[in-house]
Amino acid sequence: MRALGARFAAMTFAALAPTLASAQSDAVKALVGVWEVSNADHDKTCPITLGAENAAGGFKLDFNRTACATDFPPLKEAGAWNLVGDDVIQIVNPKGKVLYEFTETEGGIYESLRPGQPLTFLQNAAAAAPPPKTTAEMTGEWSVVRGASAPICTLTLSLQPAGKDELSLKVQPGCDPTVASFGAVSWHMEHGELVLKSARGPTWRFEEADGTWQRVPEGTDPIMLVRP
Repeated sequence: MRALGARFAAMTFAALAPTLASAQSDAVKALVGVWEVSNADHDKTCPITLGAENAAGGFKLDFNRTACATDFPPLKEAGAWNLVGDDVIQIVNPKGKVLYEFTETEGGIYESLRPGQPLTFLQNAAAAAPPPKTTAEMTGEWSVVRGASAPICTLTLSLQPAGKDELSLKVQPGCDPTVASFGAVSWHMEHGELVLKSARGPTWRFEEADGTWQRVPEGTDPIMLVRP
């Protein structure tokens, strides 16, 4: 009777094995993509890519070893990643030694706290990136600064329409000729960048860096927008 029960259990597991393997495969595929390893203060980060291809020790793991190992020494040995259960992501070396073990907490953030290591976080890179600024957040006055000089102009961005997909912009009197000759008349947000458009058609593009909007490409005479 005991042998019959064991045989039934083995048959049941064999029948379920493809389903379990498929579920595991789907769970792994759902995690594939670019992630970010960071410390608690988020002043040290490392982008890593989790792949679904097999690698020594687990699944393929791509990252800049030289840059990342400086801030996160265990990554010097990292060669693969594994999914344990539904909520644990392990970073391992090619022999399977666990270097980080990230357990999912709230909001899709994973954290690892192993002996001898500081608290370390892992989250999807898209979730880690701050959301792009909205047009409403960009309205108001901006000072135009060139290099390390004092402000050379003041612009006022409004929500008043100024043509198709464009919003009104006012250049305040007394602007430096560099800005005045450009002749900005409208603005809009495009893929996270602030775009100023002149009456003749040319544009100036700015991207955010630590609260300051830097004109891109930067060139030899950098121009920035800052809140007055």
